[in-house]
Amino acid sequence: MRVGRWVTVVALAVLGTSGLAARERNGAAGDPPLRVVIAGMVHGHVDGFLSQVAKRKDIEIAAVAEPDRAVFDMYAKKYGLDGKVYHANLEEALAATKPEAVLLYTNTFDHRKMVEICAQYSKGAPKPLTVMMEKPLAVSAADAHAIADWATKAKMTVLVNYWTLWEPNRLAAWEAVKSGEIGEVRKVVAHDGHKGPKEIGVGPEFLGWLTDPKLNGGGALYDFGCYGADFMTWLMKGERPLTVTAVTQSIKPEVYPKVEDEATIVLTYAKAQAILQASWNWPFGKGDVEIYGKTGTVFTKGGGELLVQVAGEKEAKDEKVKPLPEPVNDEITFLKAVARDGFKAEGPASLEMNVVVAEILDAARESAKTGKTMKIK
Repeated sequence: MRVGRWVTVVALAVLGTSGLAARERNGAAGDPPLRVVIAGMVHGHVDGFLSQVAKRKDIEIAAVAEPDRAVFDMYAKKYGLDGKVYHANLEEALAATKPEAVLLYTNTFDHRKMVEICAQYSKGAPKPLTVMMEKPLAVSAADAHAIADWATKAKMTVLVNYWTLWEPNRLAAWEAVKSGEIGEVRKVVAHDGHKGPKEIGVGPEFLGWLTDPKLNGGGALYDFGCYGADFMTWLMKGERPLTVTAVTQSIKPEVYPKVEDEATIVLTYAKAQAILQASWNWPFGKGDVEIYGKTGTVFTKGGGELLVQVAGEKEAKDEKVKPLPEPVNDEITFLKAVARDGFKAEGPASLEMNVVVAEILDAARESAKTGKTMKIK
């Protein structure tokens, strides 16, 4: 098959054509490490980021802004962070270190405030900051639009980090669709979930806000519904759905008394539908998509395989996909390319796509609450 063609297409789609020339400059001899500030450490994905930083020389943690010193001390001990990088708030950290980028590992509710602080700083800086936050973008559509406004005013690039960005099969599935191989998309089913945050043992600083409807926007609906919403929005070239309908349940109210732990979101478009399944109740972690086109299907399988079947074939073919090319192969390389070399994010990490995702999740929350199908205005 055609899977081998996707490498260049994905690089263009995620980063934009301006990135191809800059790519060769990335990591050139004498290129200093990217100076970043970590804002917040209560999002558990910071652990994975710090483990990557420990193995690399192209990024430098200039400062950490975390109100809870005990949380900082925990990670400082684990990864050997110098206590001198600690700051109690982001304003202080930015003024003291003058970084190139900021990574947000706060609760989702604080994303809006953090972006505003970065925007205010960027107005007087030689170059606007690049901000990358953990998914999802915001707890509401209103916050998402406010973030976009601040980013525009300050000429900042704002990125949203999903772990699925760094697994090649969803990107390969996207390319298979864009190649016309399976015809027009008619239905997408996204499965994203695991046993539940408490069941998999996330830290108390993470679990506390992840199960707070104000700080997280909801439970499984926001935690995992964002993945499928982002992928479908990418497939639909940023188009908003015509309708959003959602059903949520609290299957384990004794564990998660404030938020839902099960959610299903149905999106409709002019000629397509998406069913987004988000769960904290599955027996194991699962993250995949099924794409049904007019003339064929593409299913992701594991981290690096696709099952592809087109009309006339008796069964699906199991096909390997190529590794991700630099600079879209990991979050640090990507961040540096955007902040340092001018890559333009136009795909699933982009602010534009994720504003639509925020609108979808907001409408889904309202649909589940009222029992009505919602339209995004």
